Amino acid sequence: MINIGISVSSSYPEVSPQTAASWMVARAREARQAGLDTLFVGDHHATSSPYYQNNVMLARMLAEWGDKPFGALYLLPLWHPVLLAEQIASLSALAEGPFVMQCGLGDTRQGLAMGIDMRDRVARFTAVLRTLRALWRGDQVDEDRFWGLSKAQISPIPDSSVDVWVGATAPPAIARAARLPEGWLASPALTPNEAGADCGLYQNACHALDRQQGVTAIRRDILLAETGGAARERAAPYIAKGYRGIPEQALMIGSVEEVTASMRSLAAQGYSDVIVRNISADQSECLETIALLADVKANLVG
Repeated sequence: MINIGISVSSSYPEVSPQTAASWMVARAREARQAGLDTLFVGDHHATSSPYYQNNVMLARMLAEWGDKPFGALYLLPLWHPVLLAEQIASLSALAEGPFVMQCGLGDTRQGLAMGIDMRDRVARFTAVLRTLRALWRGDQVDEDRFWGLSKAQISPIPDSSVDVWVGATAPPAIARAARLPEGWLASPALTPNEAGADCGLYQNACHALDRQQGVTAIRRDILLAETGGAARERAAPYIAKGYRGIPEQALMIGSVEEVTASMRSLAAQGYSDVIVRNISADQSECLETIALLADVKANLVG
């Protein structure tokens, strides 16, 4: 059995902010009705087109979600650890389910826009994560390399532990993911063969460290329809434009039966979780995809 979660898109350049926000809320509601296992939103900053910020949107979306795990992606080098620790603790108080922090490094452009030297992004990432964990334990924290923290602490602290999934693609980063967190998040751009190879790297790194393997998650951008032909027809315009630079083989496009087969293949490779993100920019197509995932989940159980 593999868990199916959703990362709700935060980018809607063609509609008003009010419409975009309502669409995000509606997708969270549909995900709950479909019985999906996890709910996430992403993280980008200083963007040239509208992007709706994760902590604010997630707080509203939680009203539609329920008691299953939820969280967001954070590009950790871009965040002040005390601010982020406080905001995640506050989000944790809004719902019964556990919080899952997906995290990555971010890019140079965003760092420059926010006045952050991204040459130190790996060290900054590690320092943020270490500081977050200490703050969530209720510790007082000193940190003098990046933020000059002295006896920093937060309140409230999360009632339950915050799970951490590290996004990593290069072999050294996958090895770091095996050392640091409770889970690893694979790139959405991995072809099926690459997905299997990278999952093997993570498993081997955990084994070499003599530690139990954490969550093995992969994101897949998806378009589901009643028939495979209809799904491929709807996806064709996005693929023709080079959809997000992701290889077509890495996309999950098809009928319920075809997507079920793809999910089973990922489970056989060792993945415990698939986090889907809608390919289509059409809200009705996105809601249909989410609704049909209920049938995919039923097939996986049967």
